[in-house]
Parts: sequence; structure tokens; C-alpha cells
Amino acid sequence: MSGVPIGEAARVSGVKVPTIRYYEEVGLLPEPPRTAGNRRFYDEARLRRLTFIRHARELGFEVGAIRTLLDLQDNPGQSCSPADSIARQRLLDVVARIDRLKALQTELERMIAGCSHGTIATCRVIEVLTDHGRCAHPSH
Repeated sequence: MSGVPIGEAARVSGVKVPTIRYYEEVGLLPEPPRTAGNRRFYDEARLRRLTFIRHARELGFEVGAIRTLLDLQDNPGQSCSPADSIARQRLLDVVARIDRLKALQTELERMIAGCSHGTIATCRVIEVLTDHGRCAHPSH
């Protein structure tokens, strides 16, 4: 049988063994053939698919989006419009998250700058955390 066992597949792809099994369970990765001793063996195509999934997860794509992208990859004659749409939506999500993080950064900087290094009774950090209405950005 050609291929590598699951431990080697994990090492090569950068995906942990339990995660590989999970991807098989949820249908992102077809279950590989097994030896007479019931050991899984991963061929080159499955290793490439694992690497694709890992990279997509690193970029923050959800399992459903990855499933769609894999389906598109499996049928290369289709329009790439759905893949573009998925990537654009992910970009919008990232931009929105960056905006929230920038607002959070500004609020934390404002809290820290207002600290008089006195006692907790006059601590700006505690004051703002106690009353969200004192925040400059309501959407963090």
C-alpha cells in the first residue's frame, strides 16, 4: 500500500492526528484506505488536501467555506466566482475584526493614559471596566 501512516501525515501536513480524524468525520477529508492491521494510509492527494485545509483554517475560513472551496477544487472546470465570493466575505470579516480591535486598542490606551497610579479607589482602569458607559467606543 502506498502512502504514509497518520502520524507521518500529521507531521508532513502540520495537522494534528485528532484534527485529521475530525476532518474525516466531517467529510472534509475522505477516509483513507486501511491496511490489514486497520492502519490508515494517506496518499499524496490526501496530504495535499490536508495542507489545503490547514492553510484555509490558518486564514480563518470556517469549515463550511472550506467544504465549498474543496468542492470547487475537485471540479476545476467551474467558475471561480464562488471562491472569490468566499474570500471576499472572509476579507470583510477580517476588516470588521480589525476595526473592532483598533477601537479596543484606543480604549485600552485611553484607560491606561488616564491612570494616576494612585489607589484602586481612583483607578481609571477599574472605573471604566465597572461602567461601560465611560468607554469612548461602545462597539468593542
